[in-house]
Amino acid sequence: MDNQKVWFITGASKGFGLELVNQLSQLGHKVVATSRSLAELQDAAGTESESFLPLALDITDEAAVSKAIETTVSRFGRIDVVANNAGYGQLGGIEELTDAESRSNFDVNVFGTLNIIRHVLPQLRKQGSGHILNISSIAGISGNFPGWGIYCATKFAVEGLSESLATEVAPFGIKVTLVEPGYFRTNFLKSGSLRLPETRIQEYHLIRDSEAYHEQLEGNQPGDPVKGVTAIIAIADAENPPVHFLLGQDANDIAEAKIKAFQNEIATWKKLSVETAFA
Repeated sequence: MDNQKVWFITGASKGFGLELVNQLSQLGHKVVATSRSLAELQDAAGTESESFLPLALDITDEAAVSKAIETTVSRFGRIDVVANNAGYGQLGGIEELTDAESRSNFDVNVFGTLNIIRHVLPQLRKQGSGHILNISSIAGISGNFPGWGIYCATKFAVEGLSESLATEVAPFGIKVTLVEPGYFRTNFLKSGSLRLPETRIQEYHLIRDSEAYHEQLEGNQPGDPVKGVTAIIAIADAENPPVHFLLGQDANDIAEAKIKAFQNEIATWKKLSVETAFA
C-alpha cells in the first residue's frame, strides 16, 4: 500500500494498544508492538508476519527503550507513528496513597512516556517527519474525579509536556496529538490496569462512592474501543492533525463543562486579578 506506515505501540497487549495492533495489521501497516510480557503480547495479538514485530519492553527502563527503538529502525528503517499507550489507573485519595504508590503511577504514565519520546525523537528529526500520539485521558483535562487525583496528575503532566513538545518539534516536521478518551469498554477498570490503594480512610465517602461507581461501570462503558481506535488511526492519517483530540461523547461533555466553569471563574475574579499590575 502506498501509505503504509511503521507504527511503534506501547502497552500493546490489551485495550486500545491491542486494538491498534489488530486494525493496523489488517490495513497492511508495519507494526512494532511492545508490552512488559512478550508471551502475553504474542498470545493476545496472534499475529505472525514480516510486518509485525513484538517486543518485550518495560518503558521505565531507559536502556531497554533505547534498544527497542534501535531494533525497530534496524528492522523497518524508520518510524512514522508512535503511540504512547502504556499506562495504568490508580485509585485512591491524596491522603490515602503512599509516596511509593504515587511515584509508581508517575514512573509509568509520565516518565515512561518521556523515555519513549526522548529516544525516538532523534530518529524522527533525522527523517524530518513523524507523529507522536500520547494517549492521555479526559482526566488530563478535568480533575473533578474524587479518588483519581494522582492519576489525574499524571495525565495533566502528559497534557502539559505534549503541548510544549508540539511547539518544540514542529520545525522538524514532527506532529504531536493528545488522545483524550472518556470511558471506553476496555479492560482499564479491571485489576490488571487499575490499582487500588493499600489503605482506605472510610471518612472519604466521596471516594468510596467513586470506587463503587466504577465497579458498576465496568462492562457498561459507553465507548466502543473498535470505533475509538478507528478514529485514532484517522487522526494519524490527517494532514493537519489536532494537538487535542477528545474521544467520546462523554469526553466532549466533560471538557466543555470544564471550559465553561473556567471561563466563569475568570470573569468572576478578573477585576481582582488585573488590579495586581504596577500603577
